[in-house]
Amino acid sequence: MTVEQQARARTTGGAGRRRSRKDEILEIAVGLFAARGYHGVSMDDIGAAAGVTGPALYHHFAGKEAMLVAALIPVSEGLLAGGRERAAAHPGDPRAALESLIDFHVEFALANPAVIALHLHELDRLPDEPRRRIRRLQRLYVEEWVTVLTGLHPGMPDGEARVLAHAAFGLMNSTPFLGGEVDRQRRAELLRATTLAALLAPVRS
Repeated sequence: MTVEQQARARTTGGAGRRRSRKDEILEIAVGLFAARGYHGVSMDDIGAAAGVTGPALYHHFAGKEAMLVAALIPVSEGLLAGGRERAAAHPGDPRAALESLIDFHVEFALANPAVIALHLHELDRLPDEPRRRIRRLQRLYVEEWVTVLTGLHPGMPDGEARVLAHAAFGLMNSTPFLGGEVDRQRRAELLRATTLAALLAPVRS
């Protein structure tokens, strides 16, 4: 399943449709960008990995930049939709909402280490319009966490809640740097537990 399908499946709960050739090529490109960096990968490299000639890729994408946009925007949209759904499912219970948000984000982070690496290192490669769109989606996603955290910590200023939210993302988005010596289920348990403990810790005013 591609990063786009994974993001959408998480928000709908449905199974992803069968991958198209375009989906497969995008998944390959994302993996190469994450491993080698955007400038370290050519269209010919992507074509070779996908089993097609570089020029044939242009039937699916206008270029590498279009591939980045196709990878990053749907994921940001999926995170926002999923975050809103999880937060709204627990009205009046910020602790349950927080646990649900953490579960959602940990599963995303474990399934998508390559796209997280792209967000961390390659977002600035995008033109202004898609980059602004992604930043806006990210800010809206953060605000879902801010609302839950301020409900959990009465009196906490929104700015401090944003600090906590970004710290939590730092924990959960560490998946591109984790080795395989710990199995996936245990990694999920550790990420959930440490993130929840950090966000539940009393904060001195």
